[in-house]
Formats: sequence, C-alpha cells, structure tokens
Amino acid sequence: MPQIIVIVSTITSSLRNFKFLGSINSGGVFVMSFKPSQVLEVSLSQDPSKRIDKALCDAVPEKYSLSRSRIKRLIEIGCVVSSDNGLVATSKTKTVPLSNWDITLSSIETINMEPENIPIQIVYEDNHLIVINKSVGMVVHPAPGSPNGTLVNALMYHFGSELSAIGGKKRPGIVHRIDKDTSGLLVIAKSDVAHAGLAAQFEAHTVSRHYTAFCYGIISILNPRLKSLHEASFESSNLLRISGNIARHRFNRKKMAIYSNIGRSAVTRAKTEVFYGKIASKLDCWLETGRTHQIRAHLAHIGHGLIGDPVYGNRRKLKTKNLNEVEETFLGNFKRQALHARTLSFEHPVTKQLVSFTSDLPEDLQQLEKILKKID
Repeated sequence: MPQIIVIVSTITSSLRNFKFLGSINSGGVFVMSFKPSQVLEVSLSQDPSKRIDKALCDAVPEKYSLSRSRIKRLIEIGCVVSSDNGLVATSKTKTVPLSNWDITLSSIETINMEPENIPIQIVYEDNHLIVINKSVGMVVHPAPGSPNGTLVNALMYHFGSELSAIGGKKRPGIVHRIDKDTSGLLVIAKSDVAHAGLAAQFEAHTVSRHYTAFCYGIISILNPRLKSLHEASFESSNLLRISGNIARHRFNRKKMAIYSNIGRSAVTRAKTEVFYGKIASKLDCWLETGRTHQIRAHLAHIGHGLIGDPVYGNRRKLKTKNLNEVEETFLGNFKRQALHARTLSFEHPVTKQLVSFTSDLPEDLQQLEKILKKID
C-alpha cells in the first residue's frame, strides 16, 4: 500500500510547536506522528534561488545548521508551509522573492488513528473535487486535544485513495481551512490537477469567499473611533475596508493581532446587511487575502468583535429584557464565533468554468438572528 504523508495541524506556543505527520501502514491504519518541535520563521531574499530547498537553505540563519538535504527532507514530509497563504511546499514549488515560510523541525513518534465513519454534508462532487459544508465544532486537521473526529478522519473513510496526490505522495486533499467553530463551505481536491489548480487560485487570491458574520455594535461611517484608525476606511457609506497586517500575538500565541510594521498584509471588506438597533449587526464579509483568524482579528481590532467569539470576544452582554427563559439560556450558552462561510466561487481547475456554491445559515445562527431581531 502506498505511503501517505500529511500535515494536519500546527499549534504554536511561545517556544514550542506540535506537528502531526502520518502515513498508511501495511494494515491500512493511519499512523500519526507527534512530538514537540520548533518552528522557524524564514523570509526569502530579494533574489532567491529557483529551487525552494536551496532558497530556504540560503535564508535559514547559520546557527540552526540546516543542510540542504535536511530541508529537502522536511519539504518531502510536509514540514514547510507558506506563512503567506498556508500552502504546503513541494520540490516543485516556485520561489517568490521576499516570501515567508514556516519550517517545522520535527522528530517522529507514532500513534495510530483510523479513518472514521463521520457524516459529512457534500454540496457538490465530481471526479476532481468535492465541496463540503463543514459543521460547527469539526476540526479540519487533527491537533493536540482533537486527535480524532476531524474532517481528515472523515475524508479518509469516505474517499480514501481518491484524494489528491502531491509530488508522488498522497495527502488528504485539503486545499484551504476554516476554524473549528466556523461553519460553512470548503473545497477538497480529489485529483492532482485539481489540487494544483485550486492551490494556484488561492495563492493568487482569485477565489471568492463571502462570510456571514454577526458582530457587536454598528459599523458606521460616522463613528469617530473608526475614523481615527488608519487600518479602517470606508469605500462607500456601508462598505468598510480593514487593512491591518496580521501576525501572532506577542503574549498569547493562540491569538493573532494587528500590527503596522510586522506581519503579513491582510485586507477584509465588511458590508452591513442588517442593523439590530445599536446592539449588533449582520455583516457580509469577504477576503482579499486569507490569513489565520483574519475576519475575527480584524473586527475585534476595530471594536466590533464577533458575537460569541471565545478568543477575540470582549465579553459584552446583550440586552435580554424582551426574551423568554429559553432564549436567554441560548444566548448565554452561545460560545462560538458567529461566523459562517456562506459562498465559495472559483474557476473549476479542469473544466475552466466558474462555479459557485452557497450554504444557508446553520440552525444555531438562524436562532441567533431571530433573537437579535427580537431584542431590537
């Protein structure tokens, strides 16, 4: 049976990182690898070598003593990931001047993880790709604290060897990700040509992704605080552009933060669809870039964090005087960010036709919307 190598998650602390790797063993069981490891953040030069392994070898500080062969091996097992767009490097990856990369220096220990018969909602499927409507609470990749029950587990069970193969080694066809407690649409690659074509579109930021978000307060062009933020500007009376750079928070490594002089450029646009008095808003958000926690971090930075967000929320309490006991309980127990990946549009990498998909709000966000209307 051929070997599968897959990067499934990275969680960073102040000094250490946990990286999972894996392969299918002779018994058909998915074998995971897990050990604390360090992550190096590397930027390529203005004029890098055309080979990604050589370019990274030139860019890594001498104190780490990383040989070209060692970097090549790390690329082969999926330990080199673009910080700019989340794509996993292969030996054929083209180098881009001044691009940023995370290199995980990982050792290998094995644990077993079997494919799991987890229901997934398939919106579309053909011979090359699958579009899935991910449910709330499902992690895309296994991670510390979530070693099973993930989308990767489910994909391994339902599709197995049908998933895309990259560089001769098979990986579950994850092309992009959304957070555990963000619901909505994801595209999965089945064929090599689809994976390569989709990855190129995500890298070029030509994939259209719109999110429905429920945030605290109202985003208004008349708000003096927004006028004072250089990261925020209005392109029309109700269309806000947020352009702050995003990097890992200096003190809380599970969070991202907005900076002016470090981090990767990020642009979010947010258009207000509904005002709920002065207490909350329903937004249509879309991404010009795709950074970790981008919408959540950008909205929190301008003072309009997502309702229920456990990481970026500011613990605001919504008025409940018009609500019954059941509605008050629901609102008090709403502990996930009110964010849903509603639409996904891209050029089909094989047919070259524009395809678009839409996902209705899940039940919990429909209930939240009803309560916000009632409070208003």
